Amino acid sequence: GYEKLKVQARRGSGPRPGEVSVTVRACGLNFADLMARQGLYERLPPPPVCPGMECAGTVRALGEGVRDRQVGDKVMVLARSGLWQEVVNVPASQTFPMPEGMSFEEAAALLVNYITAYMILFDFGNLRPNQSVLIHMAAGGVGTAAIQLCKTVENVTIFGTASASKHDSLKESGVAHPIDYRTMDYAEEVRKISPKGVDIVLDPLGGSDTSKAFNLLKPMGKVITYGVANLLTGQKKNLMAMAKTWWNQFSINALQLLHQNKAVCGYHLGYMDEEVELLRSVVAKLVNLYSQGKIKPKIDSVWPFDQVAEAMRQMQEKKNIGKVILVPEAPKEEPKKTEN
Repeated sequence: GYEKLKVQARRGSGPRPGEVSVTVRACGLNFADLMARQGLYERLPPPPVCPGMECAGTVRALGEGVRDRQVGDKVMVLARSGLWQEVVNVPASQTFPMPEGMSFEEAAALLVNYITAYMILFDFGNLRPNQSVLIHMAAGGVGTAAIQLCKTVENVTIFGTASASKHDSLKESGVAHPIDYRTMDYAEEVRKISPKGVDIVLDPLGGSDTSKAFNLLKPMGKVITYGVANLLTGQKKNLMAMAKTWWNQFSINALQLLHQNKAVCGYHLGYMDEEVELLRSVVAKLVNLYSQGKIKPKIDSVWPFDQVAEAMRQMQEKKNIGKVILVPEAPKEEPKKTEN
């Protein structure tokens, strides 16, 4: 539950060889962090654990052997966990220079969502002009990133599912056909507009929705599954939802794929941490797109660390349009006791 989240003071240490020490200014909150709190995210050490997969801040110290970073550099950081802190020590290879003009909040909103959306759409999806894409949870972090990236390709038709209150915002951002998944069967709605279906479906839901996605594909279409949001029904683990999602898990064999002319791909950024060069090349492309003004992280809200439960609730109840950000709270009284 939310009540298990607590801010603690710990004694800090310096960076080890190959690491940099970063003063954190903003952190990203991701769906995986919600799953981690419920014990549903397998890439996290056992509790008590400090979550956080992305943050942004300023380099304050260099470990031995670090040549490509300087004290004072503004950087974005990607890690498996542990970044929701005032100061973090991370391998220099997990830091990326922030582009000119980017705020710390934007930088904390870039890495996880935009790397995921980029690799799904372009590396797996092979998105090309005149294609159509269905984006679930279109107003969330990956959803907003995916919409912006679709707009970098000519004449892509975007279908997006989100609750009705978010439809105006989605239309403004480039979604041609917003669909209220709460009151409508989104598969039926897509078919009314595009009887043959769509070229690409981004599936963060899992369970029976992956089957629906597969059935909505045109010939040569691709479904990329990258999450199991259907497991999250309340603030604690729901065994019924787990059983139902597992029971409805999409399953297909190679021969069926051959007859259907469709592709099923799976993407999990948490298992890409060894692929340093690949990730670096994707981040370079994203920084380039940001500098050209083609993408810009959309910030929904910013919460201090001690309101992390409220920030998580905002996201879990799907109230956010864009990214939910956490920030270390400014010191309350001036001569701050030195913890580090």
